[in-house]
Amino acid sequence: MAALRYWVWLTSVPGLSNRSRLQLLAHFSSPEDVYYADAEEAMRAGLSREQATRLDDRSMERTDAILADCAKKDIFIVTMDDAAYPARLRSIFDPPVLLYGKGAMPLFDEEAAVSVVGTRDATPYGRHCAGELSYEMAKSGALIVSGMAKGVDAEAHRGALRAGGFTAAVLGCGVDIAYPEVNRRLYEDIAATGVLLSEYAPGTLPEGWRFPARNRIISGLSVATLVVEAPEKSGALITARTALDQGRDVFAVPGAIDAPGSKGCNQLIRSSAGLVTSAWDLLSELEYRFPHKLHMAEGKMPTVPHETAEVVPGTAEPVQALPVLTREQLRGLTEDQLRVMRALNADCPTLTDELAEQTQLPVRRVLAALTVLEIDGFVRPDGARCFVRAAELPQEEKEHGKEG
Repeated sequence: MAALRYWVWLTSVPGLSNRSRLQLLAHFSSPEDVYYADAEEAMRAGLSREQATRLDDRSMERTDAILADCAKKDIFIVTMDDAAYPARLRSIFDPPVLLYGKGAMPLFDEEAAVSVVGTRDATPYGRHCAGELSYEMAKSGALIVSGMAKGVDAEAHRGALRAGGFTAAVLGCGVDIAYPEVNRRLYEDIAATGVLLSEYAPGTLPEGWRFPARNRIISGLSVATLVVEAPEKSGALITARTALDQGRDVFAVPGAIDAPGSKGCNQLIRSSAGLVTSAWDLLSELEYRFPHKLHMAEGKMPTVPHETAEVVPGTAEPVQALPVLTREQLRGLTEDQLRVMRALNADCPTLTDELAEQTQLPVRRVLAALTVLEIDGFVRPDGARCFVRAAELPQEEKEHGKEG
């Protein structure tokens, strides 16, 4: 903890850019040495006099407030000195000195991580492609990285969650802030089953300039970047250029030649980006690097079931009958999800703790199963930490569950 305080102090000194902090770390052996250095020595590290004098502020008040906030909000910190810090991110031109996170930090260097990016103003075509391709890639073993913005980003995360895969969201604000507000539930789902990351301290508000800056982290954590839908002037194209500068592969989804939202993607393809119409178009290029991770998975993203009405004898009003899962939808469920479905009732809410007891699964796995089932429309929340079943299992599956 003592060493961590100096890392947080260095990143909380106002008026220093991330690049300036990296210069200091390259010159001094540790943030603690930076803390005790004088202005003249800091200038020899490459800082201007004005920047160097900012290091005279050795108050730990801000630092201790940040650390207390992290402890209170269950936020972890990974510094460049930690083994958990991804080597592929450390290798970029301007890596973040540290990362704040919520959820579970994966071993990115062992993962076929693909960043999926695109416009916030996505068309139905763009949203469908982002969700479907991310679902297929996650089913095939890839880790999906995006920025949790509206449009393409959000659909990419949802697609990965529906596949039961792992997804990482890199934010342009503190990891304790769900932004945009419309994605609050998605934010909570990623925190429960994936990871939220940011180079900004808790409480940092979203500002426009922070989002292009965070794009280098999105591409830096990934081995490839897929642009799904992007007009000629789009932040997604900044991410694509950054990925190319970092030596990463770039792919794009083609669109109609007269579609404004696809002009950026079509230009990328013309400029040698890989053309993607299915998940394996991209993943086949990575398979040789991750043979133990990637496999061609079959099946499309399941559709959300529609309710049907039936008339109860003796009544004039129809009541809504729960839809029965199709065989295709059933094949898309994991064993954990099946166990949760069997344990839930359609008319009596069940607490998540009770579900964990009934299914004999850890609460974290129950929450992960519920997240995907709710996205698919197979369960719905009913009160605080309570859920009910919103779809029926086929009769043979019910019987199989009883026998098991």
